[in-house]
Amino acid sequence: MSSFRFIHAADLHLGSPFQVLALKDAEIAAVFVEASRKAFSTLVTQAVDWQVDFFLIAGDVYDGDWKDNKIGLFFNREMARLERAGIPVFLLRGNHDALSVITKTITLPANVHEFPTNAPGSFRLEPIQVALHGQGFADRSATDNLAIAYPPPVAGWFNIGVLHTSLTGREPHAPYAPCSVEDLRSRGYDYWALGHVHEFEEVATDPLVIFPGNLQGRSIREQGAKGAVLVSVEDGRARHERVIVDEARFGAVEVMISPEDDANAVLAAVERAALPLAHDIEGRMLALRVRLAGVTPLYRDFATNRRQWHDEVQAACHRCHADIWLEKLELRLIAPSLSEGISTGAAFDLQHLFAADALPDDTLAQAQDLVSTIALRLPGGIGAGDLPLDVTVEALVEEARQLLLARGGGG
Repeated sequence: MSSFRFIHAADLHLGSPFQVLALKDAEIAAVFVEASRKAFSTLVTQAVDWQVDFFLIAGDVYDGDWKDNKIGLFFNREMARLERAGIPVFLLRGNHDALSVITKTITLPANVHEFPTNAPGSFRLEPIQVALHGQGFADRSATDNLAIAYPPPVAGWFNIGVLHTSLTGREPHAPYAPCSVEDLRSRGYDYWALGHVHEFEEVATDPLVIFPGNLQGRSIREQGAKGAVLVSVEDGRARHERVIVDEARFGAVEVMISPEDDANAVLAAVERAALPLAHDIEGRMLALRVRLAGVTPLYRDFATNRRQWHDEVQAACHRCHADIWLEKLELRLIAPSLSEGISTGAAFDLQHLFAADALPDDTLAQAQDLVSTIALRLPGGIGAGDLPLDVTVEALVEEARQLLLARGGGG
């Protein structure tokens, strides 16, 4: 069996609009939109430089249907670069670019081969004796176990299974094409190239089962380095190494505040927390979420002057690095005294009235209904995700509770 190398990528999500981020800062969102394309272009360049034998994409090339042909033309251009380098490409459709989802098309170069969506299909690379087996999604929701219908391996060849799947479950990803590692092993293949999960994961080593993760983080839930994997096969044994290509990142820090900290001390603590990340981003933009937590007499000032504090924390981040941008400021603060700010003759205690454990049982349900109503009115499909306002309902209720306490004199 010959030696060869290939790129295994997945979840490119080309065309992702980063709309939630755009609601906060359009300029930062534009950087992340461009980062997705740059990341893929970088990966293609490396594939050409390394002269890999082939290029695999395990689903979700596109984030959804195209508004126009621009994203299709971009992908065509990158595929043509691989064609000129003599590198074949094998791809299948995932839930985001299922056959029923993508209505527009651009004719791709002859080096691009797509797995069927109605049944498993196979491709063979005779010179290196590699067989690739896969099935794409016909519809966005694929609830069947596709893997168990994959064909038997080609004897004496290196067999690769390509599948867009959540396996037995990977939160927060939807349970598509569910199957177990045992199901994969039962096919007798030498490598499984998976997609759908956006975090890198070596699921198993016998055979090697890999989620490469996505090429570019798309929200605060997708932090850290992103990329694909380069797989090298020699004497039938595969080894892999990560190829990091992301152009911008998301990150988060939590800063604990003590009652003794004044405003300057709080901002200094933010700088100390952000500084290590400044050393790690290596020229990339970082969208940073900062959570402030602890007991502070500044509780009321934070709640009532949130915009000013947001800008001060942003300034602190910029003192660490010019390209650290505040994605969100989260406040998880507690007033130093439950009775602080409440007059002796107060008819009721706001702290007691709005205590987290004293809220009506249906508060969260009512809040969820309100969020759902708002989500339907958001433009461009922004509200279609799991977190349409990019924050949990519980966090929104807590933020409202703190603001009421601060403005009512309870903090």
